[in-house]
Amino acid sequence: MRLSTSSLVVLLALSAGADRTTEAGEASITDPNAECTPYYYAPVSDHSSDFPAIWQHPEEILSNDSEGQAKFDAMSASIPNIPPKGTLNGDFSGMNYPASDPDCWWTDSKCITPKLAGLQPDVANVPEPRTLGYGFDDGPNCSHNAFYAYLESRNQKATMFYIGSNVMDWPLEAQRGVADGHQICVHTWSHRYMTAATNVGAFAELWYTMKAIKLVCGVTPTCWRPPYGDVDDRIRYIATQLGLQTVIWKYDSNDWSVGTNGVTRQTVQDNYDHLINLAQNGTFDTVGAIILTHELNNYTMQTAMDNYDKLTEVFDNILPIAVALNNTTPYVEKNVTSPTFAEYTSGTTTTSSDSNADAAPASDPESGGESESARSSGANGKTSTASKGAASNSGEGSGQRAQGSSGARTRAVGLGGAGAGVALLLGGLVAGGMRVLFGV
Repeated sequence: MRLSTSSLVVLLALSAGADRTTEAGEASITDPNAECTPYYYAPVSDHSSDFPAIWQHPEEILSNDSEGQAKFDAMSASIPNIPPKGTLNGDFSGMNYPASDPDCWWTDSKCITPKLAGLQPDVANVPEPRTLGYGFDDGPNCSHNAFYAYLESRNQKATMFYIGSNVMDWPLEAQRGVADGHQICVHTWSHRYMTAATNVGAFAELWYTMKAIKLVCGVTPTCWRPPYGDVDDRIRYIATQLGLQTVIWKYDSNDWSVGTNGVTRQTVQDNYDHLINLAQNGTFDTVGAIILTHELNNYTMQTAMDNYDKLTEVFDNILPIAVALNNTTPYVEKNVTSPTFAEYTSGTTTTSSDSNADAAPASDPESGGESESARSSGANGKTSTASKGAASNSGEGSGQRAQGSSGARTRAVGLGGAGAGVALLLGGLVAGGMRVLFGV
């Protein structure tokens, strides 16, 4: 039996007793290969039947989800009569959409002011001058420890748009986002083009991501970002009924699309430099900006670190979007509060939590309180400023997004039974690795 170097690193980490049961233990792992090794997490396993299949678009509400069904039924009759557009994978080639843009379809026109009465405009910039609303899509990434440690070392908080399937795949990584004081928002369950979904499918993409974040992190987001920016007034209405504010962007780093459509790493750097030049030229002297960036893989995270100091030189403030909007209660749970813009810019960057409000069940994403998993892990406590690891360039390609990205890994994380099978499997692998290394 021959094992690769990366496999041996993982096996040695396991044999050394790396803690894969708590947020702090997981955050202390610095090798990306070890970070991305599957682990068992009981709260996810225990609630696996409450969620759709990982990375599959949920076309309906689960039969055992009476709460979700009641929530959808309450809004169903009032959902705008706007037909779905294209396919879930973004093929709009058969569309004959009116030039008047009656649906405020962002993909077609970059429309951010809904045509439907009663809907709030999308958040596409921040009101504070010379300010950058800082955030990252597609997390939590299994290898993000170096990146999050870097942000922590700079006392920098951000808005993290988490994919529900990633939260279930990597729950301890999701908990670190909350523990480090970042704002957590919804980025759908399976990262599909939302305007292609049926009413119930769009609802389920948002609902089950909210439930996953509540289960794992103990908080319920009040914000979301549509994958690819694909949103219209029908989808906005469904999100609004779930208490979610739609957050878009105006400037795109295109870090997510390197290697496609002629986008290169130099293209991405040029996009960062363009934003920096605009800031230098006074473009944001009255209204700030939001840039689209990702924790999709080690390249996108390293690129963010490489450009961070450049951004701090031209923006007076870099902060989470909620803070830039002076939203001090970014979650349904009002016991969790974030600083005001004035507080953050004067040095108070931590998110605080009242530990007394912990009575809500994990299955209810809109009722407030802490979930069992958050209480046991400490993920809902006051933000720590101590670094949990050293930032480094950890290489390429550990990000998870869209179709077919979990497979057996999901089973190891949380969809097994009592976990004994996983423990035996890992124990066997460690024993095999020891035999290869030491001939035992």
